[in-house]
Amino acid sequence: MIYKTLNSCLMHYEKDGIYHVYNKSHRDVFVLDDYYLLFLEKVRKYIYPCCEILAWCLMPNHYHFLIMATENSVLDIEEPHRPTTQQLSKNWGTLLSSFTLTLNKKNETRGPLWIYRTTAKMLNGHSDNYPFVCFQYIHQNPVRSGLVDKMEDWTYSSYQDFAGKRNGRLVNKNLAFDIIGIRESTFLKECENEPDEDQLNQIW
Repeated sequence: MIYKTLNSCLMHYEKDGIYHVYNKSHRDVFVLDDYYLLFLEKVRKYIYPCCEILAWCLMPNHYHFLIMATENSVLDIEEPHRPTTQQLSKNWGTLLSSFTLTLNKKNETRGPLWIYRTTAKMLNGHSDNYPFVCFQYIHQNPVRSGLVDKMEDWTYSSYQDFAGKRNGRLVNKNLAFDIIGIRESTFLKECENEPDEDQLNQIW
């Protein structure tokens, strides 16, 4: 029960809302390639069916997703301890609980991995294009953190899919381009532009 409590995402989603979803660990979680892949397998199982994924990035001790809520996201489900829980909120909690239990079993450890409840910040409804700012930041994150020199060098983000270097199926590329308002032909150039700090402060 402790894992479900600490790892749940209790945000209320609105259909067609665009959200920056993120969480952080108190230590490096993804220390092996297998751990990145395990997390992505669980994303495909629990998150992919109930929202549109527009961008993502896994970092050693945290993760970022840009998603659009769908009808499946906002379905109300009945749970004894939380009578009004939405499907997407429940599924984030299930993903993190399952991932935590699996890693603890592999490493013979105990306790939660994640510091906070998962946060989902709604980005639409502003004059500035915050979904695009978030899209840029998510893909630039490995470079800004000094992990790689170029965005395409980081395997565990959706950048390679948008750049045509990998045919991943987690992201809805056409919908992402439509929402953030850029063309595929200009993606590489526009994604390199760094948003200013005031813009970045609005995606958290």
